[in-house]
Amino acid sequence: MLYYLHLLSDDISYFRVFQYITIRIVAGAGTAFLISLMMGPWVIRRLTRLCGGDRYKEDLPALDTLHGNKKKNTPTMGGLLIILSIVGSCLLWAVLTSPLLWLALLTLCAMGAIGFADDYIKTVKRNSKGLRARTKLLLQALWVVLLTGMLLFLPSTRDHVRQLMVPFLKAPLISEMCLVCVFIFVALVVIGASNAVNLTDGLDGLAIGCTSSVALAYMVMAYVAGHAMLATYLQVPNVPGAGELAVFCGCMLGACLGFLWFNCHPATVFMGDTGSLALGGAIGCVAVLIKQELTLVVVGGVFVLEALSVILQVGFFKWKRRRIFVCSPIHHHFELKKLPWSETQVTVRFWIISIICALVGVLLLKIR
Repeated sequence: MLYYLHLLSDDISYFRVFQYITIRIVAGAGTAFLISLMMGPWVIRRLTRLCGGDRYKEDLPALDTLHGNKKKNTPTMGGLLIILSIVGSCLLWAVLTSPLLWLALLTLCAMGAIGFADDYIKTVKRNSKGLRARTKLLLQALWVVLLTGMLLFLPSTRDHVRQLMVPFLKAPLISEMCLVCVFIFVALVVIGASNAVNLTDGLDGLAIGCTSSVALAYMVMAYVAGHAMLATYLQVPNVPGAGELAVFCGCMLGACLGFLWFNCHPATVFMGDTGSLALGGAIGCVAVLIKQELTLVVVGGVFVLEALSVILQVGFFKWKRRRIFVCSPIHHHFELKKLPWSETQVTVRFWIISIICALVGVLLLKIR
């Protein structure tokens, strides 16, 4: 909305800055941060009344003993604050005619709605099982069907979405994938990222801190993809309009940092599935739109590690009836091993790994 103030630059020259993407990225991040800070206390009070207390219970007795007493009165569904901050700041600072922006925003809200339904059943309806896993995956798949259809319909994304780009290669590995392959690939990226962030959300500040570094990395990559000269120089796909995705990622970064203010140890609110599914889905969507899907494996290294730990733990237990880790996802393994790390140590060390992964992912833009 504020972008259009540059049209008045003939009368007020300072309004010219509103057309620059870099200015709007910083302003969007700052606005999202302030919205989160200002709305946070009110949202937390409302969620506390809605969810009540004494809902927190871990899946294993050891973890329940370790965490439960300290966290039992902490409200969840804080992802609503994150979504509100991102959407509000994007409406102020992004170009609202950008189809890429709306695809990212709709994915954020759609995945957030699925997570909200799960959280609502668990906390308000007091059904600890929430949505069935199959139902949740089905709803996510239905949104991916709609998303894939829009990607194939829009002129700005129709050609790019069929390409398979691989890090280190200048040209697409596959120039034109079939429609079924496009859907499967988009589903793996968006649903995979969404659920990987969800698995990471197990300690105060862990998931939101790691998401911040991933959002920062994709902000840089989206800016490069939308800049014709930089994209040509770095030999990465040039996606017209991707600069607005950089604004979106900037708003996501600001919202994450604002939520971290309340979610750092000891947390006063949890993001729940509402936030984790929304953030993961949005990151996956941005990766698809700028054709940096496989780079997400590197940038989101912590999320991949968390998801793999669950897959390996479940698979190995079914095969050998033994466990690889003390507990999965892997962040709990480090809390329960013989020489355990404290919750804060696990969180900060995983943040460090996430920042390193994000830097390496951005570096891959240059290595072609």
